[in-house]
Amino acid sequence: MSKKVQYEIEYPVRCSPGILYEFLSTPAGLQEWFADKVDLKDNVFSFSWNGSVEEAEVLEQEEDEFIRLHWLHAPKEEYFEFRIQISEVTNETILVVKDFADKREVKDQSQLWDYQIKDLFHRIGN
Repeated sequence: MSKKVQYEIEYPVRCSPGILYEFLSTPAGLQEWFADKVDLKDNVFSFSWNGSVEEAEVLEQEEDEFIRLHWLHAPKEEYFEFRIQISEVTNETILVVKDFADKREVKDQSQLWDYQIKDLFHRIGN
């Protein structure tokens, strides 16, 4: 079994960090773009897609800055993270997605994130 590698994708966003954070860290926000149904109980999100349920534990979060989650079925060292940064040069809000994938699947996984983030941007009017 090949070891997964961490990769990172950046997306410029025309949205305040506060509004963006709501879409990244709350069941109602995530349900708008990430999954068909989202619940949160005892710091564990339950994401439903077409009847399939996956759970992810919140490892760390800081309001308006980032949220890091760990899929319960994945190895301990793997996580995915949504981080909000402000460009010092342009003062633009940037969403940084960090995730893990097999080396040969990084491109496909990145395209999946592109699709998901495009839906997020549609929801926030970006």
